[in-house]
Amino acid sequence: MQKTLYIGLDVHKESIAVSVADEGRNEPIRYLGPIPNTPVDVASMAKRLAKNGMRLEFCYEAGCCGYGIHRQLTTLGHGCMVVAPTLIPKKPGERIKTDRRDSQKLAVLLRSGDLTPVWVPDKVHEAMRDLVRARAAAAAQLTQARQQTLAFLLRHGQVYTVSAKHWTYKHRQWLASQAFEFPAHQIVFQDYMEAVMVAESRCDALLKSIDAQLTNWSMKPLVDALRGLRGMDTISAVTFVAVVGDLGRFQTPRQLMAYLGLVPSEYSSGDRILRGGITKTGNREARRMLVEAAWCYRYPARVAVNKSKVLATLPKYVRDTAWKAQIRLCGRFRQMMARGKKSTVVVAAIARELSGFIWAIGQEVKPAMP
Repeated sequence: MQKTLYIGLDVHKESIAVSVADEGRNEPIRYLGPIPNTPVDVASMAKRLAKNGMRLEFCYEAGCCGYGIHRQLTTLGHGCMVVAPTLIPKKPGERIKTDRRDSQKLAVLLRSGDLTPVWVPDKVHEAMRDLVRARAAAAAQLTQARQQTLAFLLRHGQVYTVSAKHWTYKHRQWLASQAFEFPAHQIVFQDYMEAVMVAESRCDALLKSIDAQLTNWSMKPLVDALRGLRGMDTISAVTFVAVVGDLGRFQTPRQLMAYLGLVPSEYSSGDRILRGGITKTGNREARRMLVEAAWCYRYPARVAVNKSKVLATLPKYVRDTAWKAQIRLCGRFRQMMARGKKSTVVVAAIARELSGFIWAIGQEVKPAMP
């Protein structure tokens, strides 16, 4: 019978600490020491451990080093799990953390089946995810540049009072007319405005790149389908799909809700049940997109002109699901607000139910075959 070795890898930029747990609960843990973090050394290590027909199961924490080791080991025919760092069990009194201990801990937990894996995207999906993250970083930079500009004007008593909306055409005309007594202040103001324009150009360029790359992406059918939902446009749909991936891997909508951190936290003991706010686990960007979309359901159900053009290109099942979501969520939003619930609580509840409709669409709309 083929035996299994369970190998824990504590991965760093330049080195990997390796520990091995033999099959069997009471078998000792062997620390093999560090190896250089290069494909050649990883392949050599796997070859040495695979002697005598041993089956190898590797694991390491998801982190900044990406999925290259996972892809290399699986290509060599070995099992490999990338685990969620926040879900690794930890002893309450544990106060010593070293590379050796981390790798040994991973090997033991892998052998006992107590690790939670993360979904590993393929190279194309990962590239699209990086592009979406670059656009999100550019949007954050744009927001910061705009805030710095308005804060500078406020410090000098120059406040736009024509309308509450900023960065409209009229607001930009007002900005162009601003003048300062001291040349240094004018230089600072122009520098802030230049930063805004550069950030806007970067956002526009990345948005065009996303549209161009979306054409050849296998997840495009799902992105198009999610655009039919109220509150979901191209950017929010692409961001959600790039982060979450194939929705078919979630067997129930509750699994997707829990993955997104939209389910209530709970601390219960005996007859006492305490439930708190949402857990906020999983990816923050995907959850933020759903929360932003949930705000759109505070208005009565209707189909806008732009949304009707999108829906006209989608299958009937998607159109029916999108309208069903509007009827359900718009009514529920008003009901919860009428009961005196806080708007933030209501929006979290709507986002949670919206993820259920997204799951339903994801079960019918499958990724395109490459």
